[in-house]
Amino acid sequence: MSQESLPSDGGPEHPDALPEYAERVLEVTELIPPGRVMTYGDVAEWLGEGGPRQVGRVMALYGGAVPWWRVVRADGVLLPGHELRALGHYRVEGTPLKEAGRAAEGHVPRLDMRRARWDGGGYTEGHT
Repeated sequence: MSQESLPSDGGPEHPDALPEYAERVLEVTELIPPGRVMTYGDVAEWLGEGGPRQVGRVMALYGGAVPWWRVVRADGVLLPGHELRALGHYRVEGTPLKEAGRAAEGHVPRLDMRRARWDGGGYTEGHT
């Protein structure tokens, strides 16, 4: 996916500046409380712009400075290649997980999306 597929504010950008859409995605990520998650699609819906793929692209390119582990796949599967790092954050924050059963020994748990998903409740505009 190219940078051009990200929604744009239409203005010229400084080469070192974050695209406006990326800034907005990262701001939403920082609002998610510890122990809770939003899906890529939830973030796009919150913003009213883009979609899960655009949010995922922003997180892949710029998400390292924010709590990236709180933006997840809708099926609760942990981010491939980052499962153990994410799992450490989830355990520290008390994020609800579905532990892997004995048959899945050695497999990483999934997020319990029913309990972990945050809908933005309790957030008031202007308070970050």
